[in-house]
This record gives sequence, C-alpha cells and structure tokens, in this order.
Amino acid sequence: MRNPNKQLVQYATELRRNMTDAEYALWYHLRNKNFCGIRFNRQVIIGNYIVDFCCRKLKLIIELDGIQHIEQARYDLERTKYLNSQGYKVIRFWNDEVLTKIDNVLEEIYIEIEQLSPLSLRQLPP
Repeated sequence: MRNPNKQLVQYATELRRNMTDAEYALWYHLRNKNFCGIRFNRQVIIGNYIVDFCCRKLKLIIELDGIQHIEQARYDLERTKYLNSQGYKVIRFWNDEVLTKIDNVLEEIYIEIEQLSPLSLRQLPP
C-alpha cells in the first residue's frame, strides 16, 4: 500500500539524494541485487516511517544509526515495535561500524538473509 503523505515522500526523496557516508558505503554493496542476489531499496516508507534499507521480499530492514540516535531511543523503540508488527525484522548498525568494519556488517546481514530466506536462496554464496 502506497503512503499518500506527500511530505513523507518528499523527505524520503531528499534522504535518497543526501546519503550519509555510512549509507553510501553500505548501499554500494546492497544496490542492484549485488548482495546475495537480493533486492534492497533505500529510504523506504513503511506506514509513517522511513527506513534506511529494506528488502520487502524477506521483510528485512537495515537501519544505520549515528550519534543522534542515542537521544532517540524511545522513538526508535516505538518505530521498531511498529515495523515488527508489520512483519519486518529490523537490524541496526552504528555508522562508525559500517565505515570501519564493513565486512563484519555484511556478514551479519548475510546471516539474517540466510535465516529469512527460503531454502532455495540459502545456497547462494555471500
């Protein structure tokens, strides 16, 4: 179901144009089905929220958090509860972790994909 909130759509478009360094670094690996042949989209609207990366097929959301997220713990908890209620699995990484340990981040994402994938996809290399 498409979200009719024009402001949210405009904001998601703006976020796509102005990625953080960490978002760009991760997107480099996720775009064009580069990672495990799985399609991810970025800055996706789900309900009244915008998520950083989403694989709708597997219902997997990847969120990248910066230092500002320490102060947003309550908001993030409410948001994650909503996304979980919609059937999504949410995994989070710190921006610094993406920028300095991308291999570890990709390995964790691969493990989640493997757990959420049908058997036929589990045989793909990372």
